[in-house]
Amino acid sequence: MSNKVIIEVRINEYAMRDHNPHVPYSPEEIAGQALECWREGASIIHYHARDPKTGAPASDPKLYADTVRRIKDKSDLITMPTLGAWWMPSPEARIAHIVEMAKDPQTKPEFGPIDMATSNVDTYDPTTKRYTTNETVYLNTTKTWQYFAETMNSVGVKPMPAIWAVPSIRATQAFVEMGLFKEPLYCELILTENWLLSGHPGTVKGMEAFVDFLQDKPKWQWSVMCVGGNLLPIAAAAIERGGHISIGLGDYAYPELELPTNARLVARIAQIAREMGREIATPAEARQMLGLTK
Repeated sequence: MSNKVIIEVRINEYAMRDHNPHVPYSPEEIAGQALECWREGASIIHYHARDPKTGAPASDPKLYADTVRRIKDKSDLITMPTLGAWWMPSPEARIAHIVEMAKDPQTKPEFGPIDMATSNVDTYDPTTKRYTTNETVYLNTTKTWQYFAETMNSVGVKPMPAIWAVPSIRATQAFVEMGLFKEPLYCELILTENWLLSGHPGTVKGMEAFVDFLQDKPKWQWSVMCVGGNLLPIAAAAIERGGHISIGLGDYAYPELELPTNARLVARIAQIAREMGREIATPAEARQMLGLTK
C-alpha cells in the first residue's frame, strides 16, 4: 500500500474562468467536480470558497461547510479547505472557518494547509518582463505557524505543511520535534512558473532540490504541485521518486490540453502512475498512509 500514489486535486484556488471555463466557484460546482475526480482516482480535494456568482475569494464558513457536506454525502474523499491568505486581517480570521467547520462531523475537514514560509508573491508578466505588482508579501511568521498548528490540533484537524523552499523543510522538521506536526506527515512541495516566481522552478531539477533533503524522512509522504505551470512533464519523475501528485485547474489552466476538466487531469495522472507500475491509493488507503482516522 505504501507504494500507491495519492492524487490530490487542487480544484480552483483563485483561478478565474477567463483562463479555463471549467473552474468551479459554488459549493455545488466544487463538490460536483470533486466527485468526478474521486471517480477518476483522486483521494484528496483541496479547494477555496468562492463567491458563487462572481468567483471572488470568499471567507464565509457556510460556503466552506456546504462544500464539505456535499462531498461527504456522496464520497469518502479527504477534504482540505484552504486557510485565508495575505488579504485576511489576522491569523484568527484566516482559520476561523476551519474552527467552525470542525464543530460538525459532517463538515469537519481532515487536513488544513499551513504555508511554511513568508514570501514575496508579486505578479510577474513574462511577456513584458515586468512585475505588475511590487509590494505583495505573503506573511507567515513562526508565531502564526504555531498558532495555526495548535488550533488545528485542538479541533482534530491535521496540519499539512506546504513547503516553499528548503528552509521550509527545516522549519517543518522543527515543528515535528516540537510535537506540533505528527508523523506520518503529508506535505506539498511548491513549484512555481510564469507569473509567480516565489517557489522552486517547475522542473524536475526544481523538484529534486526539495527531494534531496527528504531522503532521511521516511515518515513524510510528499506530493508535488506547480502553480502557474504544467505539472505533467514532472509527474513521472515524482512518481518514480516515490512521491505523490497535487494537480488541478486552480494552479494552471492547461491550454496545452485544450482547457481540460479537473477530472481529466486526475485521469491522466492515474494513467501515468499505472503505466509506471504504481497503483492509485483510494481515500481509505490514503488515510492509512497519512495517519488519518475517518
